[in-house]
Amino acid sequence: MSKESLKLLVVMLRAAQTVEDLVKKDMRTYGINPTEFAVLELLYSKGDQPIQKIGEKILLASSSITYVVDKLEEKGFVERIDSSDDRRVKFASLTKKGKVFMAEVFPKHEKRIEEIFSILNDEERDLAIKLLKKIGLQE
Repeated sequence: MSKESLKLLVVMLRAAQTVEDLVKKDMRTYGINPTEFAVLELLYSKGDQPIQKIGEKILLASSSITYVVDKLEEKGFVERIDSSDDRRVKFASLTKKGKVFMAEVFPKHEKRIEEIFSILNDEERDLAIKLLKKIGLQE
């Protein structure tokens, strides 16, 4: 591995850690963690989802999804709904409280993400996306 490749790895991981820390801090101000937010955002943008499919959509182990849905249910943001097609399938669905919460929080969160990346101009953001995709899509 060249010194430049090693330096790139370290810089990329540190940048990712910084962004992750800033996002986590933002989410804590709303009383939720990043995993809970990911589930809420999925349900908010895509509608009701089979609980067993949520994990693959937000890159979370299926064993953890039940716990996260339980916590969101305790907070009153999510409810479980039986599938009309298959008794074995349960859907996670936003409650009215969950919809109101996301309608308030999501625009604020989007604004915070915009602030985090505002140090880059549009051209730099486009280039970063292109380069990170190139790295992430290799096999």
